[in-house]
Amino acid sequence: MGPKRMKLDKEICSCSMCLDLLKVPVTIPCGHSYCMSCIKAHWDEEDQKKLYSCPQCRQTVTPRPVLVKSTMLADLVEEMKKTGLQAAPADHCYAGAEDVDEHKGHDTVLAAEERSERQKELEGSRLNIQQRILNREKDLKLLQQEVEAYNLSANKTVEDSEKSYANLIRFMKKRRSELKQQVRSQQRTEASRVKELQEKLEQEITELKRNDAELKKISQTDDLNQFLHSISSLSPLSGSTDSSSDSTDSSSINICPLRYFEDVTTAVSEDSDELVWTDVSLTVSEVAEPKTRVGFLKYSREITLDPNTAHTWLSLSDGNKKATLKKEQQTFSSHTDAFKECLQVLTRESLTGRSYWEVEWRGEGVIVALAYKDIPRKGEGEECVFGVNNQSWALTCLKESYIFFHNKVHTPVSGPVSTRIGVYLDHRAGILSFYSVNATMTLLHRVETTFTQPLHAGFSLYYSFGYSAEFCKLK
Repeated sequence: MGPKRMKLDKEICSCSMCLDLLKVPVTIPCGHSYCMSCIKAHWDEEDQKKLYSCPQCRQTVTPRPVLVKSTMLADLVEEMKKTGLQAAPADHCYAGAEDVDEHKGHDTVLAAEERSERQKELEGSRLNIQQRILNREKDLKLLQQEVEAYNLSANKTVEDSEKSYANLIRFMKKRRSELKQQVRSQQRTEASRVKELQEKLEQEITELKRNDAELKKISQTDDLNQFLHSISSLSPLSGSTDSSSDSTDSSSINICPLRYFEDVTTAVSEDSDELVWTDVSLTVSEVAEPKTRVGFLKYSREITLDPNTAHTWLSLSDGNKKATLKKEQQTFSSHTDAFKECLQVLTRESLTGRSYWEVEWRGEGVIVALAYKDIPRKGEGEECVFGVNNQSWALTCLKESYIFFHNKVHTPVSGPVSTRIGVYLDHRAGILSFYSVNATMTLLHRVETTFTQPLHAGFSLYYSFGYSAEFCKLK
C-alpha cells in the first residue's frame, strides 16, 4: 500500500472528533462517520435544543437518530490494526500539496486546528456541566436545610402547644375550683341570711297571731268596764294598725332566683364559647388585633346601661344606650347598686372574650371606662371613682387632650381629638385599647394586663347639665 493510499485509509478510519481510529464506528444521516461515544457525547449537549447537528458539515436533524454500528468501517479498522497501521500523530496528518490538488473546490482545515477548536468546546461543555453539578448540589443542600428547619419548627410548635394546653388545663381546673368555692360561699351566706330572716318572720307571725287572738277575745267581751280596761292595757304593737311599724321591711326581700348567678353563668358560657372558637380557628400564627375599623366591627357588641347602677342625676334614654346629666333626680337611682356620689353608670351586660363598641360624647368631657362589677358604689374617694383604683380602667376625654387613669396612676395620651371613641377588649388576652374614631382610626392607648373578672363598660359625666354619652349603633 503506497503512502497516498495509506493516508486515505487513515482519514476514512479516523474520527474527526477524537482524531483516533474509530471505536465502534457509526455513520450519521449526512454520511459522516464517528466513534459512537464521541457523537453521543456531542448530541447529549444538544438534547435541550432537540436539534442534532453534524460536527463537520453542521447539517441538523430531528428527532435524534438511532446509532447503529457500521460493520464495513469496523472491519476496515480491524484490517488496519492487523497490518500494524495506526493513526499518525496530529502533526503528521497535515494534508500535503498533492492532496490539496486532489481537493480542489473543498474547504480544508488542519486536523490540529480542528482538535484545538473541538477541545475548547469540550472544555467549555465540561465547565458548564461541572457548574450545573455544583448548583444542583447547592440546591440539594438548601432543600435538606429547609426540611431540617421545618422539622425543628414543627417539633418546637408541638412542644410549646403541649405546654400551653397543659397550663390552660391547670388554669381552667383552678378557675373552676375557685368559681365553685365562690358560688358555694355565696350560697351559704345567702342561705344563712334567708334563714335568719325566716326565723324572724316566723317569730313575728307567732306574735301577731297571739295579738290577734287577744284582740278577738277583747272584742267579744260584753262587760263594758272590762272591755275599756282591756283596751287601755294593750301594748302599742297589739293595738297598732300601721303596717310601717313592722320590724321586718318587706321591701328588703327581693325574690329573683333565676338571676342570682346570671352574670356568672354568662361569663362561663362566653369563656367556653371563646375556647371553642379558638380551637376551631387554630392556626400557626396568633390572631392579632384588627388593623381597620371593618376588622373591629366583626367584634361589635350590643351593650346597654343598667338603670340600677346610675347616679340619681343621670337620665337614661334611647333604650338605655344614652346617659344625660339632668337637674331632676331619677327615681330608679335609689337602688342599692347605684353610684351614690360619682356621676357614673355601668352596663347591664358583662364583657368577656373579644368585644368592640364606640362611644359618642357631648359637652366639655367624659370618662369612658371599664370596671369589675364589685367596684364600690358609695363615697367620693378612690374606692369608687373610675380609674382611681385597681378595679377599673378609664380614659378621660377632653376637648383638647386625653388622660388615661388606672389605680391612681394617670398617663397623658396624645392623639387626634374626637367626640367618638372606639374601645376594643380582648379579655382572655388581657388587651384593652382605646381609639380616636374620625375618618380613620388612631390608637390612643393600649393596656396589656390580666383580667381576673368579667368587665362592665361605663360612663362618667362632667358636672354640667345637658352633657351626655351614648353607645353608638354600629353597622
